Amino acid sequence: MPDTVTRAETEPSGLYRLAIPAQRGWITDVSHELVHRSDPRDIFPTAWCRLSDTEFSVSAQWPRPHRFFAVASGRHQDPLLIAETMRQATMMLAHAELGVPVDDQFVMWDLAYDTVVPGFALEVASGKVLIHLTCSDVRKRGKSIAGMRVDLRFHRGGTVLATSSGRISCTSARAYRRLRQDRLDTVGRPVPLLPGADPYEVGRTAESDVVLTPTPQPNRWRLRLDTTHPTLFRRPNDHVPGILLLEAARQAAVAVTPGHTFLPTSVEIAFHKYAELDSPCWVEAELMPSDDSSRTIVRVRGQQDGEPVFTSELAHTDEDDRS
Repeated sequence: MPDTVTRAETEPSGLYRLAIPAQRGWITDVSHELVHRSDPRDIFPTAWCRLSDTEFSVSAQWPRPHRFFAVASGRHQDPLLIAETMRQATMMLAHAELGVPVDDQFVMWDLAYDTVVPGFALEVASGKVLIHLTCSDVRKRGKSIAGMRVDLRFHRGGTVLATSSGRISCTSARAYRRLRQDRLDTVGRPVPLLPGADPYEVGRTAESDVVLTPTPQPNRWRLRLDTTHPTLFRRPNDHVPGILLLEAARQAAVAVTPGHTFLPTSVEIAFHKYAELDSPCWVEAELMPSDDSSRTIVRVRGQQDGEPVFTSELAHTDEDDRS
């Protein structure tokens, strides 16, 4: 069995340091089926090894430039890479190590992450990243699993970059067809592309990456869907992908903060139901009070047909304002 990853003392700076023993038994066959991504440019895990029945090490490669996961300033790594890498690593291990068939469907019910290194700068949070992933609350279904919780710790050179956690469920292909039978005929159906918000106001540089459409009401938008987007819609889908909803929350948070420089250094988001492609989804954001002058908190909600789709809270910590 490979040696386990051990946690060392906390440094005076507040950053965690990890003692990483030599690993054995790395598997490098990360196919696009395992991570549910078709384009190699959007695949971030590169290898994995099992540490125990519930613990794994995963190697990932975080790009400096990426066609979508990028911060407009060009100085910071995109924290949404944490969420997307968690999603890919979790599905990869579920398929490869926990018996989940590749045609099963995953639902991420909640997700949270928190950056640890100040500023999450590109020079620190890019290149090879190691991840310690722990599974808990595993619910079995035959030789497969029905769901579990995952906790991840991302580190590079022994320094922890970020932590994340989430809760997923797995649905068999047959059960998913029964659940979504009235929606599967929407796959591949054209969705009108609405006008986008000003890219600068939502923290993007390209209009093609904007996922919000302005409305007459302040701090309220309609979700904008471009089903040809190469990253957000990696394949024809019968519902709005979760990563697009997370991006909508980020863009709304950027839009309501002064200067539009909001960097989501920590996020908590809960997904309540599928967001459908053929009905308007409304996104609302509000600034929340904060006792810390260096910390900006925004609450963002999504609603469709009068029901909540997601609720989220995003925070930005301005390192320059810290005493």
